[in-house]
Amino acid sequence: MMSFIWFLIIGGILGWLAGVILGKDVPGGIIGNIIAGIVGSWIGSMILGNWGWKVSDFYVFPALIGAIILIFVVSFILRSMRKATN
Repeated sequence: MMSFIWFLIIGGILGWLAGVILGKDVPGGIIGNIIAGIVGSWIGSMILGNWGWKVSDFYVFPALIGAIILIFVVSFILRSMRKATN
């Protein structure tokens, strides 16, 4: 149970940090940050492999880079959808 809580906390921090680096808000607030961190970790692991510091099942650098990629793509899609409806 405690590892799951740490998993959510670290995922949220990584998602928040990726949003700060990009200067974009993650849709969904805290839940969006957690999802961006967890999914970003998976994306980063697929692209870059597992290397660097490991914190609660997250390899920090690939997870952060994956979260940045995810937030960039999601914000691009949302911006395109807004332009299409206007």
